[in-house]
Amino acid sequence: MLTLLSIHWNPDPELFKLFGISIRYYGLLWIVGLIFAYFIVRRQYRDRRIADDKFDPLFFYCFFGILIGARLGHCLFYQPDYYLHHFWEMILPVKFLPDGGWKFTGYEGLASHGGTLGLILALWLYCRKTKMHYMDVLDMIAVATPITACCIRLANLMNSEIIGMPTSVPWAFVFERVDDVPRHPAQLYEALAYFVFFLGMVWLYKRGMKQTAQTAPRTDFSKTAKGGMQAPALPYHRGFYFGLCLTEIFVFRFFIEFLKEDQVAFEQGMTLNMGQWLSVPFVIIGIYFMCFYGKKKA
Repeated sequence: MLTLLSIHWNPDPELFKLFGISIRYYGLLWIVGLIFAYFIVRRQYRDRRIADDKFDPLFFYCFFGILIGARLGHCLFYQPDYYLHHFWEMILPVKFLPDGGWKFTGYEGLASHGGTLGLILALWLYCRKTKMHYMDVLDMIAVATPITACCIRLANLMNSEIIGMPTSVPWAFVFERVDDVPRHPAQLYEALAYFVFFLGMVWLYKRGMKQTAQTAPRTDFSKTAKGGMQAPALPYHRGFYFGLCLTEIFVFRFFIEFLKEDQVAFEQGMTLNMGQWLSVPFVIIGIYFMCFYGKKKA
């Protein structure tokens, strides 16, 4: 009876082929998430009257920072034994075959913790080039980050990966590509949570901008801070959005891991899995920036 109440899930990961190249839901949803973030951050730049020539290179820094960081994060955090002996498979989206040939696979394996680190480093390089205040850029990116994270988890759902543990809840998913066991749709839980976080971030941002406009309606924001950027929107200090984003995403990530199956064999028997251990420092950093950093630096 419980199985009958479950949702049988087995979509084809491939959406269509274009000139012989497989177009998958996974890659498409990644791009959709980045496009959402692009327009959200662009709106913030315009709200703060930042010149377009400073915004234009931002997307490329973010895209390559996330991609490289997420790929290296998966290879080094989750499968170091394999990829340290297959270096080019870590860099290139291919798999080398035993007979000497190769096949295009795309990047099979991306880690959100690595993507976060890659993005933070890429934004530091971006700020060095544009002379913008690093924390102001992190704050703007943080407003858009949860919607991108939502799309990435939906991509995992379409791939039937990062599955949950067995359960008897009536909304359980049977991931037919894996087995016939009803499981928690952990990817969907995360996607919904990140969407709620996104709505909250947008609400806080609009509230802050409204209070800023009421407090200083005649301020020329283009001249109020380093690099032609407005000081953080009241009543939130510089670094608040960045800290809040890290805290809410990785606190949720820590607890949702209790409902997931282990991703790699070495996690079996661990009290906390790799995702949880990697989440802890992000939570600590997030709390610091949300509660303390801007009160001294803003």
